[in-house]
Amino acid sequence: MNETMMTSEQDQWKKAAAEAAAKIVEDGMVVGLGSGSTAAFFVSALAQRISEWRLRIVGIATSEQTAQQARNLRIPLATFAEQSQIDLTVDGADEVQPGTLFLIKGHGGALLREKIVASTSKRMAVVADETKIVERLGSLVSVPVEIVPFGWEATERKLRDLGANPSLRLGGDKKPFITDGGHYIMNCAFGPMPDPKSVANELDHVVGVVEHGLFLGFATEARISGRDGVKVLKKTSS
Repeated sequence: MNETMMTSEQDQWKKAAAEAAAKIVEDGMVVGLGSGSTAAFFVSALAQRISEWRLRIVGIATSEQTAQQARNLRIPLATFAEQSQIDLTVDGADEVQPGTLFLIKGHGGALLREKIVASTSKRMAVVADETKIVERLGSLVSVPVEIVPFGWEATERKLRDLGANPSLRLGGDKKPFITDGGHYIMNCAFGPMPDPKSVANELDHVVGVVEHGLFLGFATEARISGRDGVKVLKKTSS
């Protein structure tokens, strides 16, 4: 299968997972709206569900890009000043570990806001295609680590000392990529991690690190789409 066909098929899988997740949104909910390509399909599917079923919901967006998409689709948005808790967050992931539903997120650059939203949610449903499923986190992608620009070289050295093999993420202009929060991102290539909890703990204690893309203990369920349709995964271990 050539790359174009694969991309097209993958988009269909993402769309199917997103549409399945939209069906679990109920009237009166506060919904966390994720970021990234699969989450964008969800936001579109949600707008259609709101229209068809006349649902009264409000969304809290995890990025400026998602907020703009929601506004364009006339999905009402709220802030944390107005809503103290989120009923359901639907977001994508770069890697998903079955059983634990541990995730790597943040390759779209919105990991800080995504984790704030996830941490305030009663439920978090992941939407992804089957290519994101891994036995061990770190098998396919690096761990994005959001860092303060001031003294970033010192933070990079600390990350290197942890065996993170860090590299500064650059934008299309070859300058450092800037997140919505005004931070840099280090892509940390730990490789397959036998114990992601200990890696997360080490990253939590690096001065200069704002947040990291190891989402451990947040997801409660997942809609995973592939050649055999959409499967529902539940968290079964921790």
